[in-house]
Amino acid sequence: MIIVDDIFVKLRYINMKFELNVYHRNTSDHELIADLKNVANMLEKNTVTLEEYNEYGHFHSTTLTRRFGSWFKCLDLAGLVPSRSRIGISNEELFEEIENIWVKLGKQPSYTQMRDMTGFSMGTYEKRFGGWRNALKAFVNYINGDDSLVEVPRNSPENLQNIRMIEDDKHKTSRSINLRMRFLVLKRDNFKCCICGASPAKDPSVELQVDHIKPWSKGGETIIDNLQTLCSKCNIGKSNLDN
Repeated sequence: MIIVDDIFVKLRYINMKFELNVYHRNTSDHELIADLKNVANMLEKNTVTLEEYNEYGHFHSTTLTRRFGSWFKCLDLAGLVPSRSRIGISNEELFEEIENIWVKLGKQPSYTQMRDMTGFSMGTYEKRFGGWRNALKAFVNYINGDDSLVEVPRNSPENLQNIRMIEDDKHKTSRSINLRMRFLVLKRDNFKCCICGASPAKDPSVELQVDHIKPWSKGGETIIDNLQTLCSKCNIGKSNLDN
């Protein structure tokens, strides 16, 4: 009985940590960068990898990259140095960068636009996928669910969903909105806030977020029909109404 209890506690701990990383719509830029600095100080390093931050940070790396544009930009704002060579970059990181820039532009980025906006070298995409066009095809296949083109992180929503369902039998889906679903919702909503119509393509300061229409805390599921695109300002206002 003790062993079973210990396993259950560990499962709950894993989920609690994952839950904390899901959503931080009210967190300021200063808090995010300060947390990144704290992780670097704790590790006694002048840089932090995505994996290290996801393990020790209070938030999740995607929260920072979607706020500031790229992991390299986050490191720069924190006064840290680039964390990894181009060889060590995963397909998922490259796809997330395409998603970030696609959302900012409100359309598929051209080679020139990607070159001017990305924190990665275009050579990274060309060597990995055999050209920019092939990189876009790989991204589209990934969004459509082709797992053969990208590594699935050990702590991804897909891998944690079974653990979550052990803890929470009231939901059929994970609370986390993964990269695929996020992009599909943003694209469906034309990369605009469903309430005020704000778009990063017109105003670069606009931050788009994907939100549950029926809150997770009230039984809402993480399915496309229950998700909508909101700007950070409208999302804060919606949160206030829900509380």
